[in-house]
Amino acid sequence: MPTTRPAAVAGMFYPSDPAELSHDIQAMLMHAQPEAPPLKPKALIVPHAGYIYSGPVAASGYALLASRAREIKRVILLGPTHRVAVRGLALPGSDAFETPLGRVEIDLDAARTIAELPQVTVSPQAHALEHSLEVHLPFLQSLLPDFKLLPLAVGMAAPGEVAEVLEKLWGGDETLIVISSDLSHYLPYEQARKVDERTATDILHLKESISHECACGGTPINGLMLAAKHHGLVPHLLDLRSSGDTAGDKNRVVGYAAFALTEEKTQQPHASTDKGRTLLKLARNAIAQSLGLAIQPEAGDGLNEPGATFVTLTRRGQLRGCIGSLEARRPLLEDVRQNALAAAFRDPRFPPVTAEEFDQVRVEVSLLSPQQPMQFSDEADALSQLRPHIDGVVFEYGPYRSTFLPQVWEQLPQPWQFMAHLKRKAGLPQDFWSPEVKLYRYTVEKWKETE
Repeated sequence: MPTTRPAAVAGMFYPSDPAELSHDIQAMLMHAQPEAPPLKPKALIVPHAGYIYSGPVAASGYALLASRAREIKRVILLGPTHRVAVRGLALPGSDAFETPLGRVEIDLDAARTIAELPQVTVSPQAHALEHSLEVHLPFLQSLLPDFKLLPLAVGMAAPGEVAEVLEKLWGGDETLIVISSDLSHYLPYEQARKVDERTATDILHLKESISHECACGGTPINGLMLAAKHHGLVPHLLDLRSSGDTAGDKNRVVGYAAFALTEEKTQQPHASTDKGRTLLKLARNAIAQSLGLAIQPEAGDGLNEPGATFVTLTRRGQLRGCIGSLEARRPLLEDVRQNALAAAFRDPRFPPVTAEEFDQVRVEVSLLSPQQPMQFSDEADALSQLRPHIDGVVFEYGPYRSTFLPQVWEQLPQPWQFMAHLKRKAGLPQDFWSPEVKLYRYTVEKWKETE
């Protein structure tokens, strides 16, 4: 007889009213501006707390699915167990999951594919009240018009056991893998931020050593890391915040992050590296030529498309100049050359670079994505939407304008600090705010000369 696992946490972790739930999800997806051009994830790592806390962070991952929603036919969803101990990975033993937005059919064929593996069990009890899987379903239902689900509650398992399951279910473009996990739990805000940044760095390096203290979904994450290395996936950090940034106090926070893992073509990273080397050489040669110094051979082929860049100069680790363009109004190679000259000789904060010090100067080039306007009701709302270490931000109020690259988050890690200094850079008081303020955000691809 067909069985359905009913919604267990509707009305607690997310709204139980279908209209309200749909409205909230669409609002979160609208605020989660995807990267341009949007990434096409094979896998996502997204958090599973109540929507008021982690929903905006999860939305930054789910927003990427819009561009490939019709091709995704199967979602493999793995999340940690919170209430029932499980050895291995547990199937629900049901034919469908239900939420206020309707039924989601279980992919029974996929379930049979892994049913004979020794680490796979069937446990309706593990799924009955588990929120780590359920909270993701309304997002998936809102974005994917036609898909089936394979939910797995992950308990005590080795990374290799999880990876083996993923390998059997890997599929092609029709299959999306979603790993459900929060990060650190109940640490003070600043301590949590440091711990979560280290965890994010480990994930970006595909390390399969994420502990449960750093991420409650460490076991499925570690399994995905193994599989990702085998398939050559490239991880991208989309958002990194905590409940102290969204809807909670800062005394005891829970960390949240969203990652997309993409199937890059083998030549793409090399192409990006080659492009970076060329841009760095263009910037250095422009300055060297102006100083009457020898220049290196360079080739600007393929760099005639419009581009917006910032060129940053450092000397012995200290800023030595930074000038850039916010909009792509001239060919990329020309933009880099002109911004390099401006950073070296026309940054009003510093004297012009001299030939004697030039060998000690290091060049960094940041290529900006198109700006995306932010929608917010007040400053608190705007701060809650900022993505530390990801967003560059443009501040506008009448004739006042300023910007910070994402690199500035390293010196100003808290959104309120970042915004306060951004306003001061524009020539306004740090506590200034007006309904007429406009904010735009962008991301950067950057390359830097080695010391």
